[in-house]
Amino acid sequence: MNGLNQMRELISSFTRLREEEWQKFSKLLLQKSFPKGSYLCKEGQVENYIFFLVRGATRNYFLKDGKEFTVDFQFEGEMVTAYYSFITRQPSMIAIQAIEDIEAILIPYQLLQDFYQQSHSGERIGRLIAEFHYKKRLEREMDLLSTTAEDRYRQLMNRNPELIRNTSVKHLSTYLGIQPESLSRIRKLYSGN
Repeated sequence: MNGLNQMRELISSFTRLREEEWQKFSKLLLQKSFPKGSYLCKEGQVENYIFFLVRGATRNYFLKDGKEFTVDFQFEGEMVTAYYSFITRQPSMIAIQAIEDIEAILIPYQLLQDFYQQSHSGERIGRLIAEFHYKKRLEREMDLLSTTAEDRYRQLMNRNPELIRNTSVKHLSTYLGIQPESLSRIRKLYSGN
C-alpha cells in the first residue's frame, strides 16, 4: 500500500471524505525523506507540518538542565507533530528526531487551515485530530501514574518490538520514567535471559 493510501485509511478512521475532497486535499500534500538523526522539528522552531510516517520512527523530547527527556515515540502509520506549536504558532518546546530513516507525507499548516474553511469534513478532521492528541496525552499521563514501568515497556514493545530493542536505554528510560538500571533489568526479562 502506498503512503497516500495509508494516510487516507488513517483519515478515514476519523471521518469519510468524498472523493473530490480527498483529491483536492491530497494534491497539495508534500512527500519528504529524513535520514536517521535528522530533525522534523527543532526546539524553538514553529511547527509548520503534521507528518504522516509512511516508513520509519521518531522520538519527541525536550531538554531541561542539559538533560534530554523523551516524551513520545511514533512509528510507521502514525502522525507526528509538535502539536502545541502547530496550533498556537508559538516556538516548539519539544524536538522531533528521526530514530530511523523516514519517508513522510507532510500536511502544511496553511493547507489544513484552508481545508478547514472549505470543507465541513475538513473541520471535522481538525477537531478529531485535536481530540486524538488530547486522548493520547491523557492516556500517557494516566499510564505514568497508574501502571508499572514493566507494563509501559510491554505496551511500547507491542507497538514496535524491533525498534524498541534497538533504542538506547537513555531514551527509553526517560520515556518510561525510570532509571537506566531498572530498564536494563526489564529488558532482560523480555530478552529471555
